Amino acid sequence: MAETAKLKVLFATSEITPLIKTGGLADVSGALPPALAGLGVDIRVLVPGYPQVMQALKTKGRVATLPGLPGMPPAHLLASKLPSGLPLLVIDCAIYDRVGGPYQDAAGRDWPDNELRFGLLSYVAALLSTPASPYPWMPDLLHCNDWQTGLAPAYLHYVSGRKAKTLITVHNLGYQGVFPTEAATRLGLPPQSLSIDGVEYYGSLSFLKGGLRFADRITTVSPSYAEEIQTEPLGMGLQGLLSHRRDVLAGILNGIDTDAWDPESDPYIERYYNAGRLAAKEDNRKALRARMGLENQADVPLFGTVGRLTEQKGLDVLAEIAPDLVGLPAQLVVLGAGDAELQDAFVALARAHPGKIAVQVGFDESLSHQIEAGADLFVMPSRYEPCGLNQLYSQRYATPPVVHATGGLKDSVVDVTPETLAARTATGFMFSPLSAQNLLAVCRRGAETFRNRRVWRQIQKNGMARDFSWEASAGKYLELYRGLLG
Repeated sequence: MAETAKLKVLFATSEITPLIKTGGLADVSGALPPALAGLGVDIRVLVPGYPQVMQALKTKGRVATLPGLPGMPPAHLLASKLPSGLPLLVIDCAIYDRVGGPYQDAAGRDWPDNELRFGLLSYVAALLSTPASPYPWMPDLLHCNDWQTGLAPAYLHYVSGRKAKTLITVHNLGYQGVFPTEAATRLGLPPQSLSIDGVEYYGSLSFLKGGLRFADRITTVSPSYAEEIQTEPLGMGLQGLLSHRRDVLAGILNGIDTDAWDPESDPYIERYYNAGRLAAKEDNRKALRARMGLENQADVPLFGTVGRLTEQKGLDVLAEIAPDLVGLPAQLVVLGAGDAELQDAFVALARAHPGKIAVQVGFDESLSHQIEAGADLFVMPSRYEPCGLNQLYSQRYATPPVVHATGGLKDSVVDVTPETLAARTATGFMFSPLSAQNLLAVCRRGAETFRNRRVWRQIQKNGMARDFSWEASAGKYLELYRGLLG
């Protein structure tokens, strides 16, 4: 413990639960740093001072005045604490003080100055990682996350002398922070950075490319996704660089909040249960059917899904097979929002199959928990999935997932086969490639297995025995930090 207590890490992120959230990055930022602190790491989190963050802080004190970028408003560094007690550093600058989300206004349009908003975040993260920092604490390692902090390793590359080592985690390569090259001057980047060996990206400037090019280590949120992004199509234009840097690229599967997602204490579900009281799951099944207006048929499997209604999630394929799924027989409950056409398609399916298909457009925290507890199988046919969380929740809730074999889904679900059943490792149902025919076939396989109660109980117990806690993932990050720092 004495060794790890000396390890100082600055964790730079654009969002963090429970202060500000748009997606999975916030969940990781809210859970991984406390887990690392529990392993003895001196870790501090850096975030922009959006109104939602400033209003949520119970106490805050100005600890430094920050030298800005060209044309940037004055900025200050505030010190506070997260609800977990972890030290929090906040960039207080007028550029963040506006109504809307971190990246977009209330109408869903990107903020026109996002290159400055997140250029400042990257710049401050880099500054705090050098002896020139105005804050009296310098990290040994700077952990960056996604494109919003991607320029930090680039800034540090062009600084001579002592500086922190850098690591960048890619949560989704689909978002790269691409801006016109003219932004480089406003961001204080040297002219030599605008080259193919720098931050230049097909005639533009890419924040994420800067991080991938200059960070000492690169991680993604699952081992399979780390492999997939080295080739087309999932490399999304960066596969050449990622393949070139494969020796410093690793995948570490995300964890989940095992306190918030625990069927033994979940406040949203009808009745608590565990691996020794799986019969109690039936009460959650009945409650979910009652809430969603589904027929209460004990011998008909109930499929559930929660998430963004988009093509990336493969839910267009689920909508395509839904009438055939009902004919297995089976039922389907859907919670989510996204593409208007897909939302309309699911609503029309619910109207066409009353009592068999139920849909709620939008997001509802209580219903998301009730679907995990009350469904028999959870469907995730994502075209690509860097990590995914619902398949982890599902196994913890004894709801075997049905997944397309990609990214984190492939890494976290063990397909039901005669061999995995014999080894007592099977936890769900996997298929590939993604097609309507293959999705329907795997759902049929799941429905048929559901009717073998002895086998089904074993699959449920196998899933509940898996350890998807953040402590397990944090241990892997700590090992990587130590290796990077020698």
